Amino acid sequence: MQATGSVPLVEMRNMNVAFGGVHAVADVTVDLYPGEVVALVGGNGAGKSTLIRTLSGAHPADSGEIYIDGERVTITSPRDAKALGVETIYQTLALADNIDAPSNVYLGRELRTRWGTLDDSAMEDATRKLMKRLNPGFTRFLTPVAFLSGGQRQSVAIARAVEFNARILIMDEPMAALGMAEKAQVRELIRSLQKEGIGIFLISHDIHDVFDLADRISVMLQGRLVGTVNKDDVTMDEVLAMIIIGKLPEEVTEKELEELRG
Repeated sequence: MQATGSVPLVEMRNMNVAFGGVHAVADVTVDLYPGEVVALVGGNGAGKSTLIRTLSGAHPADSGEIYIDGERVTITSPRDAKALGVETIYQTLALADNIDAPSNVYLGRELRTRWGTLDDSAMEDATRKLMKRLNPGFTRFLTPVAFLSGGQRQSVAIARAVEFNARILIMDEPMAALGMAEKAQVRELIRSLQKEGIGIFLISHDIHDVFDLADRISVMLQGRLVGTVNKDDVTMDEVLAMIIIGKLPEEVTEKELEELRG
């Protein structure tokens, strides 16, 4: 949760992205505080994925400003984003299925011995220490990740991000296709990340997951920000009204809410 009066971990101000004549993101401002989960929600084409791609470096904005810890930064590539502590965990997880957890955590950044060979034991030790912090129940360190459950695979993807000093995590549909037990596992992972002060932008289509995980909810519709609300101050119906008809809780009528329920 955010600390009152503190500087946002991330602030994206007046972001704009257009594809041809279509304004995918139009003058959107959102922020994220240390240890907070902000859900970005909206229907297909709302612009949430495009907005977050400007932070991950996958698609630079046409205009707008990004601040990290109150300092303006320039992000033109995923490398820029990673250097600033921004990591993205996509729905596909981008894991190498044929290798184990330590090899995935250090993929592309392998530890080596003084002779230049892979230091498998050092990578395994470091991964075990990291998992003890993030997910103490994880034990299948030497199993190819293809044989892990969805929740365990999510753990490996998160560990890879955190090991290299991510302070800002973008999580794209982390609960998709998971069973109840696996969802509980990912929920605990997210809680442990929050305790470490990591801020999380959560993209989700599932309103129940949003209410389960988020501290605040930012709703987009047709490229614009409808508004950002504290999860504890709104009902699911009020958030659905923001998503579908673009009205804030104080603007929506009881009749409109009834129609949404019907």
